[in-house]
Amino acid sequence: MLVVVLCDVPSANAQSLPDYRLDRDWPKLPLGDNWLTGGLGGMCVDQRDHVFLLNRQNVVEDDLDAANLAPPVIELDPAGQVVNAWGNPELLGGRLHDCHVDNDGNVWIVAAATGYVQKYSPDGSDLLLQVGRPDLYDSSDGTRQGRALNSNRAQFFLPAAIDVDPDNGDIYVADGELPGGNSRIAVVNRHGEFLRQWRLRRYSEERSLVELPHCLRLSDDGLVYVCDRRADRIQVFDKQGNHRQDIEVGFTSVSPVQGRSSGARGSAVVLDFSADPQQEHLFVINQNSVKVEVLDRQSGEFVQSFGLGPGRYPGQFTLPHGIGVDSQGNVYVAEQEGRRVQKFVPTDPN
Repeated sequence: MLVVVLCDVPSANAQSLPDYRLDRDWPKLPLGDNWLTGGLGGMCVDQRDHVFLLNRQNVVEDDLDAANLAPPVIELDPAGQVVNAWGNPELLGGRLHDCHVDNDGNVWIVAAATGYVQKYSPDGSDLLLQVGRPDLYDSSDGTRQGRALNSNRAQFFLPAAIDVDPDNGDIYVADGELPGGNSRIAVVNRHGEFLRQWRLRRYSEERSLVELPHCLRLSDDGLVYVCDRRADRIQVFDKQGNHRQDIEVGFTSVSPVQGRSSGARGSAVVLDFSADPQQEHLFVINQNSVKVEVLDRQSGEFVQSFGLGPGRYPGQFTLPHGIGVDSQGNVYVAEQEGRRVQKFVPTDPN
C-alpha cells in the first residue's frame, strides 16, 4: 500500500517532476533473523538497485533480550529483501558514515571515527584495499587528540564521504566530519597513492565558519559536489579542485529563538543525483527542515521538497543521514536516530 507524502509548493521548474509517495511495504520485515539495527550512519545504491545500509550497532543492551544485533553492512534487493549482511566492527571502525559501490561491485566504506577508508569485495568477504593506517590519524602526534595537519598524504582524520571516478579509479574523500579533524577533499589513485587535495572555499565574512566537508559525490559530467554543512550550501568543483559554483540550501526556523545558526546539523548534509541521463536534479537531505530538498543541478534553484518533517511516524524523519537514488528514480532515506530506511516512489501527480 502506497501512502501519499505531500510535497511543498513547487516552483515553476517542477512541472515535470513527480510526487513522491512512501512505500510502506519496503523493506520487507522483519529484517534478517529478528535483527535490531542501531543508527544508520549512511547508505549507497549499486547498479543493480541494491541498497547497502551502514548500521552503527549502537543499541541498548536490554533491547537485545528480544532481538539479535544486525550486522554492520546490510544489503537489500529492489524488493526490500535482505540478500547479504557482513562486516567486522573492529575492522570497519567506528561511526560508519558513507559508502560507495563501484562499477565492479566492490564496496567502499568510510568510518568517520578513523584515519582510513576501505574497499571490500562485492560480498564483503575480502578487504581488498585500505588507504591509511588503522593506528594513525593525520594529526600532529598521530592520535585523535592531535592537531589536524591536512597533510599531502594518503592518511585521513575523521573522514566523512567517498566516491570513485569510474574513468580512472581515482578515489575522492571528504576528509573532515567533525571539528578538530581534517577539513579537505583528498584525491588518491586506485592504488591508494596521494594525488592532490583542496579546501572548501571561504569568503572574507566567513572566516569563523569551520570547514566540514560532510558529503561528496561525483556527477557524470565530471564535477565534484561537496556538502559545506556549516555554511548551509553545496560547493561544486572540477576534479582538480577549481571552484565552479555555490548552491545555497535554505535554512529556516520555526523557533522563536532569534539568531540561530545551523550549528552541527545544517541544511546541506548529504546528497545524490536524479536518475535521468543529465542528472538534472539534486536530492539533498536538509536536517534543518528535516525534509528532502529537490534542487535544479545547473541553477541551484529550489524545485520542491518532500517528507513530512520531523517525527517518528511513516514519512517523517528523525535525523536523516543518508540518501540514495536508484535507476528507477526511487529515493531512499536512512535515518541515524530514526534507525530505519524509507523508500519514496515517484508517481505521476496527475
